[in-house]
Amino acid sequence: MLNLTYSYRIYPSLDQEAQMLDWLERCRRVYNYALAERKDWINSRKCPVNACSIKQEYIIPADAPYPDYYKQQNALTKAKETIPEFKAVHSQVLQDALKRLDKSFKLMQERGFGFPRFKKFGQYRSFVFPQFKSNPVNGFEIKLPKIGAVPINLHRPMPDGFEVKQVRVVFKPSGWYAQLILQSDISVPDVTPQGEPIGIDLGLEKFLAVSTGELIERPRFFVDLQSKLRWLQRKLRNKKKGSANYRKIQAKIRALHERVYNVRREFHFKTAHKLCDGVGMIFAEDLNLKATSRGILAKHCLDAAWGSFLEILSWVCWKRRVYFAKVDPNGTSQTCPQCGAHTGKKELSERVHHCDECGYTTDRDVAAAQVVMQRGLILVADGQSVILPAEEGCARTPMKQEKPTARKGSPRSTR
Repeated sequence: MLNLTYSYRIYPSLDQEAQMLDWLERCRRVYNYALAERKDWINSRKCPVNACSIKQEYIIPADAPYPDYYKQQNALTKAKETIPEFKAVHSQVLQDALKRLDKSFKLMQERGFGFPRFKKFGQYRSFVFPQFKSNPVNGFEIKLPKIGAVPINLHRPMPDGFEVKQVRVVFKPSGWYAQLILQSDISVPDVTPQGEPIGIDLGLEKFLAVSTGELIERPRFFVDLQSKLRWLQRKLRNKKKGSANYRKIQAKIRALHERVYNVRREFHFKTAHKLCDGVGMIFAEDLNLKATSRGILAKHCLDAAWGSFLEILSWVCWKRRVYFAKVDPNGTSQTCPQCGAHTGKKELSERVHHCDECGYTTDRDVAAAQVVMQRGLILVADGQSVILPAEEGCARTPMKQEKPTARKGSPRSTR
C-alpha cells in the first residue's frame, strides 16, 4: 500500500469561504470542549482525599469513566440535537476534530510530554473529509460534501493507478489549499545500497559538508527577516486588539512566517536533489534534535531546521532510489578519516582538521562527513552485501536489509 499527498490551490467563492471559516470555528469549539472534558476528569483524580482544594471543586462522580474518543463521539451525536449549528457541518469533519485530540493524547503518552493546549480563535486551520466514494476531482473542480464544486489549480496531474482517499482543506495566509491523500495497492521494494556513497555533516558555520569536499552555505531564512518581523510586532502592540487594523497586521505577520517556511522548504528540496545526483548511498548523523532546540544557539538551529531537512532528504532518496541511513554521530569530529586515530576535542573556532599521526589535513566538517560515510559503509556491510561502482558488473545478490541502529548525539554546532 502506497500513500502520496498532493497539495493544490483552490479558489472558493465568498459564500463557500464563509462557510469553510464557520466550519473551522465549529471544529475549534468541539476540540476545546472535548479537551476541557478530558482535562477536568484528569484533574479531578489528582486531588488527595485528605487535602481537597478550598478554591474549587470538580463535580464529577468517582465512578465516571474516562471520556475517550468513543464516548465523546457518542456525546457529539447527542449534542447535534440541541445545537442546530453543528448540523450544518459534515459529521465526519467534526469527528476528525475528536480524532485529532485523541491522537495528541496518545502522542503525549508515548513521548512523556506535550499536554494538548486549547486553540485560540484562528488557530484551527484545517479540516478533513476522511473518505470518498468516487473521485471528487472533475476537470478543474473538486467537489466537497456540503460545500459544492470549488475551482482547483491542478498544476501537476495525479499519477495513474491512485485513488483519492481523503481530502484535507487547509487555510493559509496565502489562500486555501486542498491536500489530496492518494492511495494505491502497488508495493515499492526497499532501496538496496549500491553505487557511489557519500556522507554529510550538518552544522551552523556551513549548512552541510559533503565527504567529497563540497561545502554548502547556510541561508539565514528567519534571521534575515527578523527585523521586519520585530517591526510588525511592534505595530501590532500599538493597535487595539480585535480592530480591523489589528487583523491586518496579524495577516502580514502570518504571511511573513509562511514566506520564511516556503523559502526554507524550497532550499531543503533543492539541496536534497543536488545530493542525490550521481550517488547511490547517502549517510547522515542521527542527531539529538531536541537538545539543539535549547540553549544559546537554539534560534539558529531551529532556523536551519535540520530535522525537516533530514525528513525531506529521506523522502527524496526514496523517490530517486538512493539508499539513505543514519549513523552514530559521537566522535565524528575527533576521528581522523585517513588513519582512524583519535585527534582529541576541537574548539568551535578550530575549523581545520589536522592529524598528527598521518598528517592528513582538510576542513573540519569535511573530515566529519568522511567519518560518517565510513561508519555508514560499515553498518551496511554488516547487514548486506554492497555493490560499489567498481562491482556493478558483478552478479551479487544483496542479503536482507537490516535497519542500522544508532545512538543519539549532538550536531556540529555543539562540538
